[in-house]
Amino acid sequence: MIIHVDMDAFYASVEQRDDESIACKPVAVGGTPQQRGVVAAASYEARAFGIRSAMPSGRALKLCPKLIFIPMDMNKYAAVASDLREIFHRYTPEVEPLALDEAFLDVSGSMRLFGDAVSIAKSIKDNIADELRLSASVGIGPNKFLAKLASDLEKPDGFVITPQPCQPFLDGLPVTRLWGVGKKSAEKLQKINVKTIEEFRKKSPNDLKRCLGHGAEQLWQLAHGIDNRKVIASSDPISLSRETTFETDVDSLNELQNVLRRLTENLAAKLRRKDMTTRTVGIKLRYGDFSTITRDHSFGAATDVTKFILQAARDLLNTTLSDHPFAIRLIGIRLSSLEHSVAEDVDLFRNIELEQQKKIDAVVDQINSKFGESTLHRGQVDKM
Repeated sequence: MIIHVDMDAFYASVEQRDDESIACKPVAVGGTPQQRGVVAAASYEARAFGIRSAMPSGRALKLCPKLIFIPMDMNKYAAVASDLREIFHRYTPEVEPLALDEAFLDVSGSMRLFGDAVSIAKSIKDNIADELRLSASVGIGPNKFLAKLASDLEKPDGFVITPQPCQPFLDGLPVTRLWGVGKKSAEKLQKINVKTIEEFRKKSPNDLKRCLGHGAEQLWQLAHGIDNRKVIASSDPISLSRETTFETDVDSLNELQNVLRRLTENLAAKLRRKDMTTRTVGIKLRYGDFSTITRDHSFGAATDVTKFILQAARDLLNTTLSDHPFAIRLIGIRLSSLEHSVAEDVDLFRNIELEQQKKIDAVVDQINSKFGESTLHRGQVDKM
């Protein structure tokens, strides 16, 4: 059996827990309107006003003039998430984190020791409430899809067990409850008179494929309650990212390159601290109208060298700006396809430049670790 645990309004709930003066009040974690920020998380009191994550803070304030803005404190949230993981691992080693605030747990091998899945889920929920003073919504099902679907049905503080057989339970739900059916897919399905999972299930595979393409087959399986994916236990990050939002839109290539350099250097150093390498670097650009563009580049071999990562990021930036030459509101970088570093054998054909760059990175990391992030960095004009 699979348990899905999803913390309720995690960032905002942590802030409300730690400051009784904002408990039960509309709270938004993220940048303020003056910073041209966006809402990263909203308390349920704020959600009652229609405030959602990724909403511009200025718009959120118009919806709720008494909205309380709290800056993000990722170190605090990561520490709470670490305590949360410790609770999970008391019951099973098969834990697959999806983010700081949610995870799948396969408890099939734990039930002899701790009781059935319902008993384990109740214990975990009680542990979270007693030790972390936070609430979580929990779903239980025979697979990941049904467990996650269940956890989302009665938030906050929900506890839902997928009924068996599951088909009557699924059929009455809107088709948007299927993973992969977003706004655009829902609009396409509505044109063929599909609004519920039951209506989706009863359509012919050919009709669904013509409507949605090759992804229709997987959705058809989900509509029948079929999901064969396993819980994959991992403590390694799937990706690393950093971004910054400007107070005013930036149209200076030099300024954008310098900010990108700083973000990349800090992220590459974090990658090395985790003893990992990356095969894919991506950039994210958000314009003044909130339209967002992402671009990726994959390396032939995984690397943790700042120079190589930065060069790829700069190339992506220059190419993207050539195609979309507008002022930028937000810029970010993301490293994905992460791998554990592998020691190289010493031989006569060692790449001299690679070794030089690794030595430079090691010195920079050592100095910045001692005196503070970005104490030592590449010059603003880097010929590379």
